[in-house]
Amino acid sequence: MPMTISEKILAKAAGKKEVEAGEIIMANIDVAMMHDLTGPLAVEAFKKIGSEKVWDPSKIVVLFDHQVPADSIEAAENHIIMRKFVKEQNIKDFYDVREGICHQVLPEKGHVTPGDVIVGTDSHTCTHGALGAFATGIGSTDMAMVLATGKLWFKVPETIQFKIEGQPKDHVYAKDIILYIIGKIGIDGATYKACEFTGSTVKNMNISERLVLCNMAIEMGGKTGIIEADEKTIEYVKKRSKKPYNVMKTDPDAPSLEKIQVNIEGLEPQIACPHNVDNVKPISEVEGTEIDQIFIGSCTNGRIEDLRDAAKILKGKKVSKKVRMLIIPASREVYTKALNEGLIKIFIDAGAIICNPCCGPCLGGHIGLLGPGEVSLSTSNRNFKGRQGSPESEVYLSSAAVAAASAIKGKITHPKNI
Repeated sequence: MPMTISEKILAKAAGKKEVEAGEIIMANIDVAMMHDLTGPLAVEAFKKIGSEKVWDPSKIVVLFDHQVPADSIEAAENHIIMRKFVKEQNIKDFYDVREGICHQVLPEKGHVTPGDVIVGTDSHTCTHGALGAFATGIGSTDMAMVLATGKLWFKVPETIQFKIEGQPKDHVYAKDIILYIIGKIGIDGATYKACEFTGSTVKNMNISERLVLCNMAIEMGGKTGIIEADEKTIEYVKKRSKKPYNVMKTDPDAPSLEKIQVNIEGLEPQIACPHNVDNVKPISEVEGTEIDQIFIGSCTNGRIEDLRDAAKILKGKKVSKKVRMLIIPASREVYTKALNEGLIKIFIDAGAIICNPCCGPCLGGHIGLLGPGEVSLSTSNRNFKGRQGSPESEVYLSSAAVAAASAIKGKITHPKNI
């Protein structure tokens, strides 16, 4: 029977020759990831069900990224719980406060390979589908079952295949493309579906750009985002991992496959406006909106390519005195590259604030929170009311290039106007 990539991966994980959309299966898990915010709940549930030892410590990855360094006594206590669990269970792949955001660190450190089934106690685990894996976020109680058994049930999702064609204009990036798609599909338009990205535009993207597309699949309700592994994927993976991998491809006549054409010719930079990610407008409709804070970072746009884009615009210029600008590299590796390339000096000279690799203000539980009435322009993935601080604040989402240009002007600005 013809199948999609997601169906083929789940069939393999379930020990079956084939599966079909809507079928309930029990799948073997290749990688289970927890972080400092949701990990303690999973550990508590793991102990409540009477488990003493995890099924396979070599397949578990624990990272601290949401509240690092600890910003409260509660956060410090959570860190203690997880450090103790890691030691008790002999989990070797533990990345403490110094390493960065889970969805950047996992691919960097070689934990993601094509054909894997990856689960994480974070909704943006779908990011890892950019490397040809089936990756999805799960709840902490589900993670307790995974920790104990190495298995989890899934309903096999249907697939929407977005075939993206066209050459992006200057200052148009993967972030703009995925915001455009979400604006068309809506926040629930792909609920519990695998969002597969294909087409010439995707083929021409580097791995970082592909990670952006898959990262935001959840923002239209997707169960996962996924991209067929190609030579770029294999080159990336081989540099970082010695794990075996399985490249799978979608059969064009798979019964559950829905195909949507996306033409990006002439597309402007896109802005997601308060308070929903699908409230997307071209920049020409919102240019000039006054802002108080700029945030470049997160698991969506905190990679070295994003920092390079921002540095090109900020070099020799100053951040407006009307705004504060936070730049947070997604990982220690990204931070080091930015230091070595002189990007950090450009940012500091421009008047930006550089923070340690972490989630930062993205989740509204750490540094850089917004006060009542304040407006943020952020490269992160969500702009719900109260997401980055006060429920009386507003958050707009954009690419790093738009964020950098807007920091100079103190209002939403097209990079071509700098």
